[in-house]
Amino acid sequence: MAPGVRYLPSGDCALTVEFGRGVDRRLNMQVMALDAALKARALDGVTETVPTFRSLIVHYDPSVIDHARLCREIDALDIAPSQEMDVGRLITLPVAYGGAHGPDLGDVAAAGGLSVDEAIALHSGIAHYVYMIGFAPGHPYMGDLPAELTLPRRKTPRTRIAPGTVAIAVGQTVIYPFASPGGWHAIGRTPVDLFDIAREVPALLRAGDTVRLRPISPGEYDDLLARPTVDQITIEDPTR
Repeated sequence: MAPGVRYLPSGDCALTVEFGRGVDRRLNMQVMALDAALKARALDGVTETVPTFRSLIVHYDPSVIDHARLCREIDALDIAPSQEMDVGRLITLPVAYGGAHGPDLGDVAAAGGLSVDEAIALHSGIAHYVYMIGFAPGHPYMGDLPAELTLPRRKTPRTRIAPGTVAIAVGQTVIYPFASPGGWHAIGRTPVDLFDIAREVPALLRAGDTVRLRPISPGEYDDLLARPTVDQITIEDPTR
């Protein structure tokens, strides 16, 4: 394992492997590389892995494998991360920007010295890398925004954010799968259901995916809302 990596016990049946501090694509590539290596190893007793910005949480059954042996097994893995590591899918989601769907878009654009149309073009013109899923089931944290769209959280959080709301803060983009409180700047909304317990895999997005956001009109939003998820999105999976 690379120097500086820390093994942190997380209760009696989980281990956190921490690669560093901060939000850094290089660190996340190491996380994803370890996740891929562990999945390929299919180690008896490992029940689940959870990627985060800078660490991988490894859940295990202590009656099958203990903490010390798990650390040794991870140490022995051949891990070769790179910025070009192909771990995820490219998913395109429709988003209605501004208006009732994104009430903070005007303020966000002004803060960055942009027109509303320029802010939409900038936000929808980049690839949003999914660092991790957290806060709520299926809730993606995606980076990395350009300087013009990087601003702190709202001074006053909202008590309710509508499901599907696309919001930005601290250089990242999130999408709220459910109605919830939220302190990020709401700039749009997608009709796509990001989490559905009835699906074989309930969470639509996963760490390592890349997301493109396709601007749509409010009318198209209403039209897509009535369609199944498969008709709302496109998925390109390099593993297939």
